[in-house]
Amino acid sequence: MDYDEMLTWVLFYTSIFDVRKSSPVDIVDPGGLVRSQVIENLSGRLRLTLNGAESHRTFAGHFITGTFGPSVQHVAFSSNDIFQTARTLTDRGFSFLQISPNYYGDLGARFGLDDAMIRSLRALNILYDRDDDGEYFQLYSPVIGEGFFLEVVQRTGGYSGYGAPNAAFRIASQRRLLKLDVPA
Repeated sequence: MDYDEMLTWVLFYTSIFDVRKSSPVDIVDPGGLVRSQVIENLSGRLRLTLNGAESHRTFAGHFITGTFGPSVQHVAFSSNDIFQTARTLTDRGFSFLQISPNYYGDLGARFGLDDAMIRSLRALNILYDRDDDGEYFQLYSPVIGEGFFLEVVQRTGGYSGYGAPNAAFRIASQRRLLKLDVPA
């Protein structure tokens, strides 16, 4: 949605559902900032991420333009074993969003992951994040149409975030796929 509409939608969802909102996060896109606001119920089984694009040059802004306004850009599914899910989907002919090899080169330094884990993540295009409470794994479909995509996630421990540090890498891969020019 356009950023100007975001507060209205946060109020709408918090009024009709028993949810809480998290602190807003700024997502960096080569076309500008996207403001992200998560609302979720106490169990965490319902989680909605509202993204407000300040510019139509962002990946989210391009999606808004292509769909004539706010709409669902992606749906995430939870997995208890994202590596097995990825292998099963691959065996059934599903392909994943190709993540830049540069992303995986940085993981060892950032998190101290061993080479075997980095190879496993890279082979399946799985993104990784970690905080003091747990780990988070993400896997994306290629872009469908003008910007819709699917996501598979796995949370371990008490990780409660959404992999925000990975968003720039996902967006860069999606922009390449859609051949969106990076603005100057």
